[in-house]
Order: sequence, then C-alpha cells, then structure tokens
Amino acid sequence: MASQAELRQQITGQIIEALESGGLPPWRRPWTVSKNSGRPANVSSKRPYQGVNPLLLELHARKHGFNSRWWGTYRQWQALGAQVMKRPEGIEPGAWGCHCVFFKPIKKTTTDPQTGLEVEERFPLLRGYCLFNADQCSGQRVEQYQAGEPVVVTDAVPDYAPAEELIAASKADIRYGGDRAFYVRPVPEGSYPNHSTGDYIQLPPKERYSPVGAYYETALHELSHWSEVRTGWDHQQRGYALGELAAEISACYLATELGVPQGEGIENHAAYLKSWLENMRNDPKYIFTASTQASKVTDYLLAFVHPAEVESEEETESVVGIAGQAA
Repeated sequence: MASQAELRQQITGQIIEALESGGLPPWRRPWTVSKNSGRPANVSSKRPYQGVNPLLLELHARKHGFNSRWWGTYRQWQALGAQVMKRPEGIEPGAWGCHCVFFKPIKKTTTDPQTGLEVEERFPLLRGYCLFNADQCSGQRVEQYQAGEPVVVTDAVPDYAPAEELIAASKADIRYGGDRAFYVRPVPEGSYPNHSTGDYIQLPPKERYSPVGAYYETALHELSHWSEVRTGWDHQQRGYALGELAAEISACYLATELGVPQGEGIENHAAYLKSWLENMRNDPKYIFTASTQASKVTDYLLAFVHPAEVESEEETESVVGIAGQAA
C-alpha cells in the first residue's frame, strides 16, 4: 500500500501531466445538456465528491470516454442491481477503476514538554479507494445513470436563471463599471485615511461580455474570491497564485452545477500556469489545498440556493474495504 506521501505525489503527477498536455484542465467540463452529466457525484448518496477527487474522476472519465457524472464502488453498484463490466483487454490490472482518496481526521493526545499538560493534536490520514463510472457498468437499472454519447451543444441557449439566482441570493456587493473584474478585500476601518473598507466585487457591465456566458464565469470567479474571507481562507498566508487556482477550480465547479458554459480556456490563466506547475512539483500538497478550498467555496455558495450536500468522510470510509474488485 502506498504511503500518504506517495499517494500525494502520484495524484499531483496526474494533475501536472494533464496541465502540460495542453488540453482542458481537469476542473473544466464541456457544456452539455444531458441530465447525467455534471459534477461527479456518488450514485448512492447523490452527493458530489470533494477535494481532489473530482479532478481524479474527470481525468479518469476523459481517459476512458465516460460521460456520466455518477460514480460508485463495486459494492454500491451491486446493491443497485448493476455489475461493473470486466476490465477490457489492453487496460492494465488496477487501472479500470478510478483510485480516489479520502481524509480521515485522526486525534492524538500528547504531552507538552514545556508545560507538562496534555494537548490534543489533529492530523489527516490519507487513504485510497476505488470508484467505477455508470458508463462502465451493465444492467437494466444502471441505464438511468448513464449519459450515453456526449451531446454536442451548438445553437442551444443556456438557462442562466440558476446563476442569476445564486448571484442575487449571495447578496454580495457587486459594482458595475470600468473594464476590469476584481474583488476588493475587506480593509480594517481607519487603516487608511479616506480609503474604502472594501469587501465588494467590481465587474464590467454585462453587455460588454461576449458571449454572455463569460459574464457569469467571471462573476462566479470573483464570488469565489468574495467567499474566501467567509470560509476561513488566509490569502496573505496562502499566496496569490494558490488563491487564483482555488477560485478558478471553484468557479468551474459552480458553472458545471449551474449550467453555465465554460468558454474560457486555460490560456486566460497562462500568467499563473507556470507558477501552479512549479508549486505542484515542489509541494505535493499544493493541489490538495487548492481543490479542498474550491470544494468548500462551491458548497458555501450553492448553499444560498439549495442545501449543500457533499460526500462525507464517514460514508466514504465505509466503502474502502471493497475497493480492489474488478479494478
């Protein structure tokens, strides 16, 4: 079994390879009208996966041509009356299922050498398990979870009402004007004479965006930054580039959930790409930190329009033991 450090290094390597390939980053999905496409979710709980797992699932889906958003363990599919199909020839043993991870918080009591008092330490235990997509399962009951061939969207008109609802429900202070989009963080009152206290989003007028979907992408990105202070993110400690990566990922998750076409490519973030890759190579925890924050922000913002439902550690932990079957 791989160590926690090895797991992080393996996963980081996959993300780096995907970014260097020049294709869509693993947090971006082409727009589709299929009800079974979207943010990866567990077939039993119907809850979206968290942290780095959506990236791993997206990479695995692209590699094998899966289009469904629904994933489950071998036993979960069995419980639904479905069967994971036999590993095709040409796919190496262990590579048919997608190997994901979960963090189990561990508590440990130690004695402070200076005070002699007992202190409780918490640290995450990283473990792996295996998931299979609905598109690699057979059985009559599994058909309702399959997406079939990808729907090529050309002249379909997106419904931006869900995105408008979220933006309005957040009650974020959004100001329109100029030609730049940015978020002004809160400034302690009195820190600077005649200076605004901040905590507002600045966006160019909607009519200046073409296509209009770019407006919602931008608004969701800035809302992700607006959520940082509300989810305990310290942008000064974490660094600017890491904050941009977390906001980029969360904006894409939100766009997928709300049905907003993701028209921008990674080229719009080229200024950060080199920094992201360098930091990932130097720190295997970098992508974990960004993706965890992105999931937290996504759930925070979606809770304004519907209750947040995520795949919990407890549910994930309960299915770890049967990961290896049919892999």
